[in-house]
Amino acid sequence: MRIKGKDIKLPTRYLPRLLRTAIRFAIVGLLGMFIQTRCFQIALMSFDEPDDGSMLYFIAFTIGYIFEMIPNYILSNWYTFGTRPKWKNAGGFILARIINYPMQLGLLPVFLKLLPHLRTEYMSYLVIFVSGVVNYLICLFFFKNKKK
Repeated sequence: MRIKGKDIKLPTRYLPRLLRTAIRFAIVGLLGMFIQTRCFQIALMSFDEPDDGSMLYFIAFTIGYIFEMIPNYILSNWYTFGTRPKWKNAGGFILARIINYPMQLGLLPVFLKLLPHLRTEYMSYLVIFVSGVVNYLICLFFFKNKKK
């Protein structure tokens, strides 16, 4: 990786490419999950206490989802896959997010019903984690680095 003409040595550079991108995807995903869940929690706090199944959960979750997308795309290009932004990978990223969004929204009420003891503010962590694997596989197809 190069920043301002200097090579930056990262510990993951010695790993096989697929494992390296999976670890980096997880790191970027953790940052994205933090951004998304903090936005979700802030939005949820700004509403009156929603009842189970309330649309306010979905609105708060969507706010977090939108705020997380841009830094995730930039870091996915630069750090995870070592690529530059292009229309092809932007389209693939958006496609992955279009698939990921309803998956996350569908998992949210399922987990709310299955795990009522888990605080709703933290429910999004579980939802994002479960849908992350599918998102990685889709992104892996579109973010191809020509370098071996």
